[in-house]
Amino acid sequence: MINNNNLKYISYVISLLLFSTVSEAAEAGPQAAGSWLAILPPLFTIAVALITKRVVPALFLGIWMGAWIINDFGLGGLGKALLDTFQVFVANALANPDHSAIVLFSMMVGGMVGIISRNGGMQGIVNHIVRWADSARHACVATASLGLAIFFDDYANTLVVGNTMRPVTDSMRVSRAKLAYIVDSTAAPVACIAIVTTWIGYEIGLIGDSLSKMEGLDTEAYLLFLNTLPYSFYPVMAIAFVFMVSITGRDFGPMLEAERHALAHGSENPAIDRASNEEAESIAPVDGKPQRAFNAYIPVAVMVLGVVVGLYVTGREGLGDVSDPTLKDIIGNANSYTALMWASLASMMTAAVLSLVQRIMDLEEVVNAWYHGVRAMLMAMIILILAWSLGEITDILKTADFLVSVLGDSIPTFILPAMVFLLAAATAFATGSSWGAMGILFPLVMPLTWAVLVAQGQADAEHMHILYSAISAILAGAVWGDHCSPISDTTILSSLASGCDHIEHVRTQLPYAMTVGATAILVGSILTALGSPWWLGMSLGLIILWLILNFLGKPASTFPDG
Repeated sequence: MINNNNLKYISYVISLLLFSTVSEAAEAGPQAAGSWLAILPPLFTIAVALITKRVVPALFLGIWMGAWIINDFGLGGLGKALLDTFQVFVANALANPDHSAIVLFSMMVGGMVGIISRNGGMQGIVNHIVRWADSARHACVATASLGLAIFFDDYANTLVVGNTMRPVTDSMRVSRAKLAYIVDSTAAPVACIAIVTTWIGYEIGLIGDSLSKMEGLDTEAYLLFLNTLPYSFYPVMAIAFVFMVSITGRDFGPMLEAERHALAHGSENPAIDRASNEEAESIAPVDGKPQRAFNAYIPVAVMVLGVVVGLYVTGREGLGDVSDPTLKDIIGNANSYTALMWASLASMMTAAVLSLVQRIMDLEEVVNAWYHGVRAMLMAMIILILAWSLGEITDILKTADFLVSVLGDSIPTFILPAMVFLLAAATAFATGSSWGAMGILFPLVMPLTWAVLVAQGQADAEHMHILYSAISAILAGAVWGDHCSPISDTTILSSLASGCDHIEHVRTQLPYAMTVGATAILVGSILTALGSPWWLGMSLGLIILWLILNFLGKPASTFPDG
């Protein structure tokens, strides 16, 4: 794997190459659109992200560079470009009604998660599952199952599961490293593919914005997302591998060493425990109040049902007087933005009413819990708005058109998903943000993939799996890079919530993530892009992972630590 020093070196080289072209490009003027200048903003964004390991400044500077190119790239236009970055492009991103709908939906879902965290609903789910954890294997399976149950938000998932299961796994002498691995690998992988989560608004927002720039493709953003789910090889395989490891009790590499050490010496680490408990206080249920699982299940069920009903209602309205439409026709004509807004509002209000009726919280406490959940979504929304702005820049500069003119006839379409996966993984690894990697790559990859398919005469139903696989590769690659990165927010939270030394978590998880990632690329992305059905790639991948675990893995008790 490329280490941080190499990434920094590569990034500095890219930056020098970019800046060396400024004087030459100043003469390009309005001809920049569709020329080689069109690729500078996304390249510059990626370079800055790799160097600074910060996504927001990278996106902002990329938009500024794009605005500068649009303003003739002369020194005189530099100041105006800075003002346009905020006043034109960011303002346009917010003014778009579909964009506003996604922001509001995400805020409402975040608020709902905040309420069900405080009213004890989430803890109620935990309490049901924990009762089954009466052995080391059962404790691991219960932890993984809890990770699936709290699917609607990766941060809440990480903090709740890690802090709740830590005493249980400690009592069964399961290592903190294994707990952190299970927590980390059932947080983002679940949230990125579940149909209603705090991720879905972000993902649909990026897909919908990119979709509007793809001529000749008439589909709905939410429907397109659903079509990509069968090609989400890494998230599905990562979750499956967690259950394989948990059920068999087998481990290999550094994780086996950690398990043997915990079996011999125990797992507790009081210094780290104190820090993790402080982090979890913000989502802890109200003291002295009942912790009922239905206070979480009902709002989540309302949200899922609300999306389904919203899609059906708006889809029927979109079809007008068409008689006997199929379900596919209805969903294809639905307004997913409206459906998501209805569902998020209904679920948030349901959570609030349940809390008030049972007197678990008063109105002020409900509002405070809601606000805490909304606040947790703020950074994600900033990244999303900047990503939309960069997408508008690449659209104006016709970045995809230029890349297609260079690569369209030469790049094999079957290699696109694997390339996208690796690029997303590298970006997420370097920045520590899967959302940041998605925000940078979606505006570039989706139009490029579609344009390459058009250029090679493959923009038809027979080859749509290439587009589906490329989109899922952005999501999967971003999550993979996030898992491997020592500066990832979810990796850090997983270490903290599980009471595990952070470097120990990264060291023990990396071989597992690399094994699953390599399998997902080889028998998932590449094999499927060559024409094999998705279910064959998924099945082969799961079989290979099972064989690897049984060949390399050993129970910790086989060779106990002396």
